[in-house]
Amino acid sequence: MPELPEVEALAEHLRTHAIARPVARVDLASMTALKTFDPPLSALTGRLVTGAGRIGKFLDVDLDGLHLVVHLSRAGWMRWHEQASTTPPKPGKGPLELRVHLETVGGPGFDLTEAGTQKRLAAYVVTDPATIPQVASLGPDALTLSRAQFGEILAGASTRLKTLLADQRTIAGIGNAYSDEILHVAKLSPFAIAGKLDAEALDRLHAALIGVLTEAVDRAVGQDAALLKGEKRSGMRVHARTGLPCPVCGDTVREVSYAERSFQYCATCQTGGKPLADRRLSRLVK
Repeated sequence: MPELPEVEALAEHLRTHAIARPVARVDLASMTALKTFDPPLSALTGRLVTGAGRIGKFLDVDLDGLHLVVHLSRAGWMRWHEQASTTPPKPGKGPLELRVHLETVGGPGFDLTEAGTQKRLAAYVVTDPATIPQVASLGPDALTLSRAQFGEILAGASTRLKTLLADQRTIAGIGNAYSDEILHVAKLSPFAIAGKLDAEALDRLHAALIGVLTEAVDRAVGQDAALLKGEKRSGMRVHARTGLPCPVCGDTVREVSYAERSFQYCATCQTGGKPLADRRLSRLVK
């Protein structure tokens, strides 16, 4: 899933390549991807791209007062093209969800795509992104949090750290991958209770949050959009590295699976050498 660093890099890519270019046409390949009807998608045609930004994990393209806001979900992506097909796409064929032609049909622009069968990518055309309920419910952006604000968020929380960091209503921008990385750098267990951390642990966690995300943004911004996924994977210390050695201590990176997801951690660095219970595996071996 694209998280704060990747969405920031995609926004920067649009700021570099799309600003001041008019929309020639917008092709909708999946009716389920568009979540709004007023203003209509056709209202974007003829408008200049005047900005591109990020709201949590949402990509926000400003078209002279109208906003195309996109949540890429787990398998969505933005692909820049210099020359696209002029033939309107057939609904339900391939990963394409929406295509924006800039300057001329068949010219430069970008595609919104989604791999797999679970189509969750969401696009909205609005005059104000804050009118989108999912945007309005977001917590403060992760990179704007001061140490004091961070402490207030965690104070008294009975939630596990892994869950809290990835909850967009609490802190916006962090998902499964970067929460793994932040907790590894902070040397904290994913199962630790947020409200029970002492001041020193809170200091480490806040420093890790800012440091990991800033480092990832610096790596991602300026990369070709097609290379961002590989860049994200190459910078990971524990996430998606089950069975590989921890780059800090050399212990084997372990995994806990739950529902449709999993997270990775280093027992030596984060849990005092004690493996965390994997409920799904425990059920299988009973």
